[in-house]
Amino acid sequence: MDGKLAILGTGRMGEALLGGLLRSGWATPDQVWCTVHTPERAEYLADTYGVRADTDSPAAAADADVVIVAVKPQNIRSLLHDIAGSVRLGQTVISVAAGIPTATIEKVLPEGVAVVRVMSNVPVLVDEAMSAVAPGRHAGHEHVEIAERILGHVGRVVRLGEEHLDSVTALSGSGPAYFFLLAEAMIDAGILLGLSRDISTELIIQTMVGSAKMLRDTGRHPVELRESVTSPGGTTIAAVRVLEQERVRAAFLNAIEAAKQRSEDLAGS
Repeated sequence: MDGKLAILGTGRMGEALLGGLLRSGWATPDQVWCTVHTPERAEYLADTYGVRADTDSPAAAADADVVIVAVKPQNIRSLLHDIAGSVRLGQTVISVAAGIPTATIEKVLPEGVAVVRVMSNVPVLVDEAMSAVAPGRHAGHEHVEIAERILGHVGRVVRLGEEHLDSVTALSGSGPAYFFLLAEAMIDAGILLGLSRDISTELIIQTMVGSAKMLRDTGRHPVELRESVTSPGGTTIAAVRVLEQERVRAAFLNAIEAAKQRSEDLAGS
């Protein structure tokens, strides 16, 4: 990285980004300034990662070339007002606050500052996130590329128009929760069938990991992969028939549509 990076609000997401960037070598500890709410948290970050860490977000923003806004959505407006006098043209401001439009951020910051909005998800903690980046009104190709490079160190990245980010929130932003719920149900099914919780958990986790890897690495359509393990008159088709009878597919469609609507409601409020 050329220049300096500020991470404002170095909680779970901010710390995950920090760790990924340092592990990859894209940034070095002397290039990074993290800010948090409490001195105790700042001391932890400084001791753990060797970065500068304190509670002074305006100073960190003023010192940086790239500013990552990683506070919770309910705290972003207060933070933006705090740093508005410190942010300047030529910086790239990257927001990972869910549901906050770039227009909301641009309205508070000086006119012309480049803002890029990011929607990521919780696998950022294990460098397997799925992130979408969308440029604001003043963000050019070079600003979006910076965001893509940063998020690329903790997973995969796609570039979209901001009008699609509520759909991304519903699909991949909330998506890990759907998988965790499915895993929980399948593990409980194993227990119901007489397996121990430990064995059932190991069976399901590895099955999900392997299946996801097949989807990603083979490039084959999910229908094709499902049919490859669905023998005529076999156990799998018997289970699939019950899932279709229980309208599981329709339930997923309705659930994700509801998540998108909720994301739109939150953005509007």
